[in-house]
Amino acid sequence: MPAGKSELDDRCGEILQMQAVGLMTRLRHIHCQDVVIGLSGGLDSTLALIVTVMAYDRLGLPHHGIHAITMPCFGTTDRTYRNACALAKAYGADLREIPIRDSVMQHFADIGHDPDCHDVTYENGQARERTQVLMDFANQCGGIVIGTGDLSELALGWATYNGDHMSMYGVNASVPKTLVRYLVAHRAEQSEEALRSVLLDVLDTPVSPELLPPEENGEIRQKTEDLVGPYLLHDFFLYHMVRFGMSPKKIFRMACIAFDGQFAPDVILKWERKFYWRFFSQQFKRSCLPDGVKIGSVTLSPRGDWRMPSDACAAQWIRQLEQIVV
Repeated sequence: MPAGKSELDDRCGEILQMQAVGLMTRLRHIHCQDVVIGLSGGLDSTLALIVTVMAYDRLGLPHHGIHAITMPCFGTTDRTYRNACALAKAYGADLREIPIRDSVMQHFADIGHDPDCHDVTYENGQARERTQVLMDFANQCGGIVIGTGDLSELALGWATYNGDHMSMYGVNASVPKTLVRYLVAHRAEQSEEALRSVLLDVLDTPVSPELLPPEENGEIRQKTEDLVGPYLLHDFFLYHMVRFGMSPKKIFRMACIAFDGQFAPDVILKWERKFYWRFFSQQFKRSCLPDGVKIGSVTLSPRGDWRMPSDACAAQWIRQLEQIVV
């Protein structure tokens, strides 16, 4: 991203317009005037809502055709819930609250899962229930589900297969997480005070899928970057690997220079190992991505830019990293 303020604003504006035009083209092509967004109060769904509003404005469609659905469950915090509601109201979207706690508990009972066991079944059961609600509501209103997942999540496989991994059109599919922050911050600067304060609070909220119960004080327990690593590093690894085909050793050396004083070499090495392991093991999720607009030179769409077997092995890449001594 450009360092200068004026050029940065121009770049952010251009990217947002590209996302909006992509969605506008799809809506026009299928003669659709209703869309459904799972609005969590997090960064990705906030950007998806911003882009959808821009597309609707270009099409001259009323915002009440944007159905923003918040689906509180075990891990939903008051902060993200309030922000989701405030965003939908500020943009004039049709806000629906559909709690999924009872549905998920029934599902756990059906498959014989202990709800006190907070494992991957506990987490993914919620994500898939949310997706089912969105898909069925879209059928009900004759609309499509807007995907909110970003490029960084796709690279790391940080998405529930056939859960938030699935949609009918993904507006953020080629936007990395670090860029999502730039775009939401750019939009906040251009917004009136009430909306600006909500967008800034979204930016200040830890990134989380909110699938585990919150802390006793109501704060988010499950923080994504504590589990998979800093997106700032992962986006750096992704860009230099996919865009330029650089080796793990070279990317490590460059990262040590780029993030000198911010991340220690052993920390960079730890998360680079995690990046390659997740990138290779999660390709099966990228092999069946929904359609989405292409932004920039690095994307992972199986239809145009990225060809990779789902069973590709990361051993050679990991072996290079194991030779590094820090």
